[in-house]
Amino acid sequence: MLKISNHYVSKIVFFLLFVEVMVLVGAAYAGAAVRFFDLGGATGPHLEHFFLSAVCFAVAIVFSMSAMGMYQLNFTEGLRNPFFLKLMPSFAMGFVILTLIFYIAPELQIGRGVLLAVFVIGAGGIFIARMVFFKTSELRFLESRIIFLGGGPLAKECSDLAMHNTSYHKYDIAGFIPIPSEECCVPTSMLLKVREGESLASLAAAHNVEEIVVSVQNRRAGFPIKELLACKLQGIKVTDAANFFERETCQIRVDSLQPSWLVFGGGFDQSFIRTFMKRGFDLICSAIILTVSFPVMVLTALVIYLEDRSPIFYSQERVGLDGRPFNVLKFRSMRNDAEKGGKPQWAAQNDPRVTRVGNFIRKTRIDELPQILNVFKGEMSFVGPRPERPYFVEQLIDVVPYYNVRHSIKPGITGWAQVRYGYGASADDALQKLQYDLYYVKNNSLFLDILILIDTLKVVLFRSGR
Repeated sequence: MLKISNHYVSKIVFFLLFVEVMVLVGAAYAGAAVRFFDLGGATGPHLEHFFLSAVCFAVAIVFSMSAMGMYQLNFTEGLRNPFFLKLMPSFAMGFVILTLIFYIAPELQIGRGVLLAVFVIGAGGIFIARMVFFKTSELRFLESRIIFLGGGPLAKECSDLAMHNTSYHKYDIAGFIPIPSEECCVPTSMLLKVREGESLASLAAAHNVEEIVVSVQNRRAGFPIKELLACKLQGIKVTDAANFFERETCQIRVDSLQPSWLVFGGGFDQSFIRTFMKRGFDLICSAIILTVSFPVMVLTALVIYLEDRSPIFYSQERVGLDGRPFNVLKFRSMRNDAEKGGKPQWAAQNDPRVTRVGNFIRKTRIDELPQILNVFKGEMSFVGPRPERPYFVEQLIDVVPYYNVRHSIKPGITGWAQVRYGYGASADDALQKLQYDLYYVKNNSLFLDILILIDTLKVVLFRSGR
């Protein structure tokens, strides 16, 4: 995994992205050559402008493919139907984006004949690149060979994650090194014994291990800290279980978390520069989306009134930054008597209280658009943890560890938990969403905010509202 602005990015995905950008830029030049396009002539853009046009084409297609979820890989699917179903819509969306770019910057415009050739060659190039990529991914040299230090429940959980995470990383587990004080929860055939006079580093070298994952809950008696240091000095990567979970799931697992890890670990950047950049990002994004979506908001208000009369908007108290309450504004998506008993209820998938219009606007996130006003007021960010109602917060603080940490930054209209997890209707769901929220609070950056906005676009396109 690579770490870009504190966010873990798969090396495999990063490499695929780089290759496909090169393929798309090359497709632009190949398309021009096929059409005998004079790059320096009077009828087309100059050479330097054509390079910018090629880059715009590559960026537009890659952005569209990201919005279609084509970089959320699943090696078990390979090049099956989902790839073909998403490739053509991605290029269609890319064409719309390019049209907008060419309208704003006419000097970058490419002739229609050339553009058609570029799109055909680009689509073929992407297909070939993906075919080679998935065939190459079957080779063992892409696998990382690892050992787990520990054989208890935490080691089993880590190994299960390593074996079943088919998206971004492939592992070959060499075995487990048991700790005497732990209950054995892994297959005995996978246990490795350090012989007398043999060091942990030599055992790792004998099994060609690249990484040791420390998955021991009790590190007091018999914990080989000096030997782990020797391994690290010899170039073998040593990873804590909490970091392993964070890296592989983009969550922070609270059930096996040491409080000191939160205190002494990296991240949790709340500096003035980060706060200033986030506020500027919020205002720019909100202004753009408010301008673009204003006709949609007017139409939404009209259909809500026609179906269920007033009120059109719904104001509700939520918990914000530092636990301070504020009123969030949304389009009303439930019946007027949704909580006629006066007791707050969890919102759930396929909630019967949701109206027909409400079901659509919740799926497409249109109901969230009025919250842009909360962003302008400074009560919310565009990206952040979803704000909860005080009634539920009081309950969750008692049963979910570290729940209050999510209130250390402003809540958001969209967020990491919303694009990664479904509706929460219980304390267990709240725990899962918290683990994503903690990851965002720890690793939030402008880069991660942009990725979340792209994922949000995918949620809207596929009507998989969270």
